[in-house]
Amino acid sequence: MENGKKRIEIVNGPNLNLTGVREPEVYGSVTMEQYVERLAKEFPQVEIGYYQSNVEGELIDHIQRVGFAADGLIVNLGGYSHTSVALHDALLAVPAPKVEVHISNIFAREEYRHHSLVTSACRGMVCGLGLEGYRLAVESFLV
Repeated sequence: MENGKKRIEIVNGPNLNLTGVREPEVYGSVTMEQYVERLAKEFPQVEIGYYQSNVEGELIDHIQRVGFAADGLIVNLGGYSHTSVALHDALLAVPAPKVEVHISNIFAREEYRHHSLVTSACRGMVCGLGLEGYRLAVESFLV
């Protein structure tokens, strides 16, 4: 806790850099940068960091870099959620509590999206509530 604020890091995976542009009927028309700004205003008592990469190894490096100092990690690892044992292991390797977020309802999509390999490394999951899932995840660290 720096400056008396909780530090929560949002870590987004592949294609989430296109939030606000890609499939707006699924992902909305607000960019992640705009949404993180909103979160920062809504939760002034929290220092919210944001990181996105399309590269699995860069995501692992970032989780290892911030996961020892953050008070919480909010992870939306996109398609890697369903395929990456390495990201699962990176999440287990760091002590920060984790909440998994998916903008869309992964259980209402293709069958291969119904199972996330990273869920068991997290204390909870929010899915299908759009970008508001990130707000709910932040709130979960404040109770």
